[in-house]
Amino acid sequence: MERTFRASMNWLHTWAGVGVGAVLFAVFWMGTLSVFDREIDRWMMPATRLKPAVLKSVDALARELQPVIGASPQWLVLFPDDREPVARVGYLEGAGRLRYRHADPSTSALLPDAGTWGGSGFIYPFHVNLHIKAWSLGLWIVGFAGMAMLALCVSGVVIHRKIFADFFTFRSDRKPRRVVLDLHNVTGVLGLPFHFFITLSGLVIFFTVYFSGAWEMSYRGDRAAFVRESYGIYGRPRLNRPGLPPASLDAMVAEASRQWARGTPQLFRVFHPGDANAYVEIRRSFVDDRVTMPVDALYFDLGTSAVLSSNAAKPVMNVHRFITGFHFIQFDHWSLRWLYFVLGLTGCVLIATGFLFWLDSRRKRHAQLGLRGVRIVEGLTIGSVSGIVAATLAFFVANRLLPHGASAWGLERRELEIWAFYLVWLLTFVHAWVRPRMAWREQCIALAVLATAAVLLNGLTTDDPLWRSLSQRHLWPVAGMDLLLLAGAVVAGWAAVRLRRAQ
Repeated sequence: MERTFRASMNWLHTWAGVGVGAVLFAVFWMGTLSVFDREIDRWMMPATRLKPAVLKSVDALARELQPVIGASPQWLVLFPDDREPVARVGYLEGAGRLRYRHADPSTSALLPDAGTWGGSGFIYPFHVNLHIKAWSLGLWIVGFAGMAMLALCVSGVVIHRKIFADFFTFRSDRKPRRVVLDLHNVTGVLGLPFHFFITLSGLVIFFTVYFSGAWEMSYRGDRAAFVRESYGIYGRPRLNRPGLPPASLDAMVAEASRQWARGTPQLFRVFHPGDANAYVEIRRSFVDDRVTMPVDALYFDLGTSAVLSSNAAKPVMNVHRFITGFHFIQFDHWSLRWLYFVLGLTGCVLIATGFLFWLDSRRKRHAQLGLRGVRIVEGLTIGSVSGIVAATLAFFVANRLLPHGASAWGLERRELEIWAFYLVWLLTFVHAWVRPRMAWREQCIALAVLATAAVLLNGLTTDDPLWRSLSQRHLWPVAGMDLLLLAGAVVAGWAAVRLRRAQ
């Protein structure tokens, strides 16, 4: 019985890894980068590299925004903080799409359009739903991969009976298959608690999608009632008649801060401006020393500044918000942020080495039997591992190469960057299947070249080369990005040299 159980776990571990490994690597890679999405934004949006400052006046910013937003039915302000020193303003365009701009918090002046989605607009959403929004299909694919990851964690512990002993045994002088397996075991044990809970928390965050029966049964399918009670969302419709002139927006912010015992606001949003039923939503900041991401919110009448509704999370919701905060790591703790980044990279190594061990253990037998499984999986592995890294670096290089206001084939600059990502990613798969014996080394060379080019282009196209960004504290995120790119170039170059010697 034990042998049968272990064999079934081995089968599950093998085919769950091979079946969803490519999606898992993409999700882990983008999730790891999302730990520093705001810092990536600073690197990709040079105009936002300002010294941290407090937003002096929402009223002044609203006056500055008026010619831009026009008759938009909704606009918002995300307040600056240490990681994002500019105010981010958004407004609904005619097609219902939310458009973002940035503003200098000290002067309320709008900055030039960044022309990019950056890390928070592209990398983070890719981690969540692969940018596949139709029918929530992307969320379901990521959710299925998350369930597979939980199964991989459990089955990995079962089939590797000596996994914890093997953690202290890394034999770099043995055959490649042994080295790969040892590295797989080490990264698996080192990051096991993190990999398990970060995956589980990702599933819990979107429980309304994955486990919709839980709230549908309790609220009899009334989603509006569920959202209202759980998240404290308040709303009222337009009346389509003119309203009072706006009251002081700064006074509303001050009142919210007072009610939250000097808690700082994160979001300021105006609904139906100019209408008699216009109202304001102010949400509390989650950038502090707490893991929990609060849902505290206050709603004001725009014309009279009267408080319409107040919300604080219920005890059950606090548990959900703690799990959400654990996953999103928006709290102010740089040591933990780096720990998340390193453990995220161990997850990438874990998935990649699992692929490599599968390939090496079956290559000879598949060749003897004339099977093409190894060839197919090897191309998939190369494209999904080194390929997505190359595509990400191409995304950064395109960001520095494309001139401001560039457009082509009806696409804006920000869309051209995304096309660069996907085209390079597609080419890495083609390259992997056309040149399987040389693909790893050649793509490692490409990684080293792209990473170095990104650093050089940042220095050439902005006023913040590495030596300058290192000397100014508010530019350290930019310097950190450059240093990580250079470190990646060194690792990729070293890997290319080792692969050449092995071949």
